[in-house]
Amino acid sequence: MATTVVMPQMGFDMQEGTVVRWLKQEGDEVSRGEPIAEIETDKAIVEMEAFASGVLLKTVVGEGQTVPVGQTIAVIGTPGEPLPDLGSVPVPTTETEESQEAPAVVEESAATEAPATAAEQVRASPLARRLAEEKGIDLARISGSGPGGRITRDDVLAFDSQATEAAPAAPAAEATTASAAAGGPGFEIMQLSRMRQTIARRTVQSMQEAPHFYVTADVDMTLALTLRQQLNEKLAGEARVSINDMIIKACALALVKYPTFNSSFQGDHLRVYKQVNIGIAVALEQGLLVLSLGDCRDKSLADISKTSREVVERAQAGVLREEDYTGGTFSISNMGMFDVDAFSAIIYPPQAAVLAVGTVRKQPVVRDDQITVAQVMKATLSTDHRVADGAQAAEFAVEVKRLLENPVNLLV
Repeated sequence: MATTVVMPQMGFDMQEGTVVRWLKQEGDEVSRGEPIAEIETDKAIVEMEAFASGVLLKTVVGEGQTVPVGQTIAVIGTPGEPLPDLGSVPVPTTETEESQEAPAVVEESAATEAPATAAEQVRASPLARRLAEEKGIDLARISGSGPGGRITRDDVLAFDSQATEAAPAAPAAEATTASAAAGGPGFEIMQLSRMRQTIARRTVQSMQEAPHFYVTADVDMTLALTLRQQLNEKLAGEARVSINDMIIKACALALVKYPTFNSSFQGDHLRVYKQVNIGIAVALEQGLLVLSLGDCRDKSLADISKTSREVVERAQAGVLREEDYTGGTFSISNMGMFDVDAFSAIIYPPQAAVLAVGTVRKQPVVRDDQITVAQVMKATLSTDHRVADGAQAAEFAVEVKRLLENPVNLLV
């Protein structure tokens, strides 16, 4: 029996997605779990995996087309099998049809709208368009290397690199002039990227819906840093354990002991997750992404290091897997590399809590009535008050502190 492939919901509030590229073509064999398409969400490009094995009988949605979550985009089945009734699924228009209809649309709205620019008429992926807009590049000047001359993200980056080497000041000057022209006396207009708009929407939603409260603890990281050095010497370059890897492991163990913080609020009940999928906040040029590390309960520090490095590399390359982008049950935001002492993070919906950690800094502490120097890190837990109270949050924060101050527990 044929299986319909629908636009997946790759994120809590994802409403629609764009098919950037089909990795499999009609007639190709596919295996369950094999990537078949690249889907652009509001924050990233994610590889969509097949939910069944067979042959890709039909691609219903063309490259570059945006459709709502849940709409059929392809059909997988056996060769020669009749296609299921696709109902009212719209068949994507061809390039010829679009070019024939375009003048009529422009003609009707000519009194109120400007005609389409050359950049709007060229074939380009959504990510390429967004990058070109952010960098102030005219897409009409770029030669596409994708199917049918389609402009890709790499084409835009290559063009930008060449233009910067040839005339570094000109693009910036043009962009500044354009921004000033769109502004007014004393200010300029800076258009928000699609990712920044999404971040704005989600953070407002989180602060409005989840009553945040905060618990901060000082964590003595002296022993943790010593253990980290010893581990990295023993690993000899195979993997390098970071402070963040140790924090991830400590949080994973604490979440097993206090599962309330590994849940989400569902009106009259909590949804407590069986897996502990730690989300890590990663700052990219386009904005902030929260990437998910699959079940961290039984992962070693070396495994966590390897997994986090791989998922960050995929994010920086612009192509994520679906599991990298979805499924996080608790998040960590680390700004220690920016020399920030302490901050409070906003909870990532629909999660119940997030841990914000700052830099590790030498400071005087009192031990056995004696003043000594220790490596101290401030950790602030933001909690949804609908899910837990102050005493529970304090217990969880103290458990994370205990594990990091006695780091041998992270190896058990």
